[in-house]
Amino acid sequence: MDSPFEQRLAACQSRLEDDATPLAICAPGPNLTYLTGFDESPSERHFLLFVPHASVDAPPTFVAPAMYESQLEEGAIADIAVRLWDDADDPVAVIERTLESFDLDLDAETGQPSVLVDDRMWATFVQDLQACCPSAEFGLVSDVLEPIRIRKDETELAALRRAGDLADRVSREIRSRGEALCGLTERELAAEIERLLIEYGGRDLAFETIVAAGPNGARPHHHSSDRPIQRGDPIVMDFGAFVETDLPGDTQYPGDQTRTMVVGDPPEAYEEVHEIVAEAQQAAVEAVEPGVTAGDIDAVAREHITNAGYGDAFVHRTGHGVGLEVHEPPYIVADNDRELEAGMVFSIEPGIYLEDRFGVRIEDLVIVTDGGAERLNNSPRGWETGEQRDQ
Repeated sequence: MDSPFEQRLAACQSRLEDDATPLAICAPGPNLTYLTGFDESPSERHFLLFVPHASVDAPPTFVAPAMYESQLEEGAIADIAVRLWDDADDPVAVIERTLESFDLDLDAETGQPSVLVDDRMWATFVQDLQACCPSAEFGLVSDVLEPIRIRKDETELAALRRAGDLADRVSREIRSRGEALCGLTERELAAEIERLLIEYGGRDLAFETIVAAGPNGARPHHHSSDRPIQRGDPIVMDFGAFVETDLPGDTQYPGDQTRTMVVGDPPEAYEEVHEIVAEAQQAAVEAVEPGVTAGDIDAVAREHITNAGYGDAFVHRTGHGVGLEVHEPPYIVADNDRELEAGMVFSIEPGIYLEDRFGVRIEDLVIVTDGGAERLNNSPRGWETGEQRDQ
């Protein structure tokens, strides 16, 4: 049986053929990792994956610096050719020979793209490719890969479940500490969350951990500060870590969870606001099913908060897709008419932010299933901490 990477490459090649697009070219980044399992940071050296459409009698081909030879061999995928160059070579000449090996007609006679390049490819590489294909019309690789990547396979879902469990474990641990949270600065609590994420099995942080206490919680993307956490402060905590998959290579998937907790008695109106956000999130989760649009899910959460009188305080989209990247399609935002499909994974994270007072956000990741939604986060969503939970 073909590996998941071979299946993904074949799906990419088939879509290229269906779209009458001869060639896709990926640079180091999520698209290349998705297709090959090879994860490398972009650099000034030409490191490109050329994927021709399915009918071409030539395999997908890496053009890569010679220093990566052993790494490419270790993660070798059947039917991917490798053309290496060293620092004494002209990499553009290697690209030209690679293009010749495909024997493709790249002239843009129909007005449709004939070459798709990675959405985040550095401009210098795009210019070199344009020089090699002066008659080609260029488009974006996402046109072909987004519809494939947006539905996660079982290997991806297994990793995302593990990342969700990891975030849950850390969430429960922090909640259990109760009074011990008081006196810590936001930055100290963020560091402790990050320590636990790695200790409990995370490979890397998925993003900069957010800890926002008291009035700082009214800033959705607050950067953790030296403000001490005080008794009665609502504490918004948004965090997650990458975990590895069971596939060869460097593929990893993130968790992403937000909880808002209080040590002691909360401020005026907090319990009401927290309940409204929790109800909005629950309603949005219950609305998830195939065929419903991403915009419909946003509308469910937003309508509940608006009807409660806090519509102006819900200042961001309801969610975002999660996969190789923490933020990717589908985006759960107003008027997005993309229909949900089984296998899509995204966050549902409504919030209410009251300037100079506090903020509340509750976030879980969900998988779209044939019958609705599967939550990937199941840690408590209430605001109580420590012994308060038993009262």
